[in-house]
Amino acid sequence: MNEREAVAHLLRRATFGPTAEQVDAAERDGFAGTLDRLIGPDGPDRGAAATPAPVLGPDPAAQLDRDATREQRQQANQQRREQVTRLLDWWLGRMIAAEHQLTEKLLFFWHGHWATSVQKVRSAGMMSTQLETLRRLGLGPLPPLVDAMVRDPALIRWLDGQRNTRQAPNENLARELMELFTLGIGDAYSEADVREGARALTGWTIDRRSGQARFEPRRHDPGPKTILGVTAAFDARSYARLLAERPETSRFVAGRLWFRFAGPHVPPPDGLAGADTAATLRRMFTAPDFARTRDTLVKQPVEWLVGAMRQLGIRPSALSENRRRQLVTGLNALEQVPLRPPSVGGWPSGTAWLTTSSAQARLRAADHLAAAAAPAVLSRLAAAPRDGRPDALARLLVVDRWSERTRAVLAPLAGEPRRLIIAGLVSPEYTVS
Repeated sequence: MNEREAVAHLLRRATFGPTAEQVDAAERDGFAGTLDRLIGPDGPDRGAAATPAPVLGPDPAAQLDRDATREQRQQANQQRREQVTRLLDWWLGRMIAAEHQLTEKLLFFWHGHWATSVQKVRSAGMMSTQLETLRRLGLGPLPPLVDAMVRDPALIRWLDGQRNTRQAPNENLARELMELFTLGIGDAYSEADVREGARALTGWTIDRRSGQARFEPRRHDPGPKTILGVTAAFDARSYARLLAERPETSRFVAGRLWFRFAGPHVPPPDGLAGADTAATLRRMFTAPDFARTRDTLVKQPVEWLVGAMRQLGIRPSALSENRRRQLVTGLNALEQVPLRPPSVGGWPSGTAWLTTSSAQARLRAADHLAAAAAPAVLSRLAAAPRDGRPDALARLLVVDRWSERTRAVLAPLAGEPRRLIIAGLVSPEYTVS
């Protein structure tokens, strides 16, 4: 790869989708300078500041008395849904507008790693709190992140932690904490470790009115537990620290980062895990094998849609309500809506996003995207010579080159910029990064 191709590959993976002008700037700065700014950006994020988080207020349903009428409960549930819609709209808008793109992309990674769904949590406020925790701690070392997450109200609700008492331990959170969030599937722990871990996590409940997690000592099992060969009077925080400091955890999380940012086709290099997530990301993006992953990673639907909106100059806040709902409907048809992972295992990857039904949904979404494209984007595309418009589209969408087959599809559409954009968005070269 030449320098431009190398920085374009970096930006396609480390952001939600670079613009051509951002690739131009990265080429001038070089790979090392670009990576430095991605991991440690200078100054405040003006795009994030322009998309402030919504003030959601308390959970409407949690404020109801026991004798609330059926109509009052229906109204409260409708208000709950409206809060979730506001949170989702805000987050998609921030993904698009944020200048500190790696921070946003990493937040989406952590959201899929600590996969928690609002459909069970049923509180936009709790989900917002979890996102803020993941954003605040996501680039740092693992122990503070794991410590915060075992006490996160949305995760506790999602994995039934509030039902975990000394009299009736519930193993759900302890099992997923080891298997999916820290140690990984394998023989690093036993069923006895899961049972003892569940005892350590007892005592945490959720105050539904405030949306906060609360520790109740009378529900906690204070006795000694033996976990991973260590015996102590573990509670949630000491159990989290034990797991987070295990070398298996740093290797597992580093492998998950590689899987999502580099892909499954090239094995992660040895020694990938750093002292914190920022160091791991730096090792990943500078690993010689990272360059070999180009053109192998199928974009997740959120990555595809948000990247297209960034490149086409689309800002959700400037769209009509109907147009915004069309885009979210597109994500729903593509089966990836933020805040709604399908299970605690998160979303699938790779060819799972390349089914016949997903291709049809992507085509419909591409139609909506092209219709919403900024006039300046369409003007630049139309200003290119007719024969040069496929190349102008490649620059717009940050595609290194079109295959002869794709170029043959694009050439007859050169006179219709919107149809040309649609074809580019659903092309193999754009769908696979």
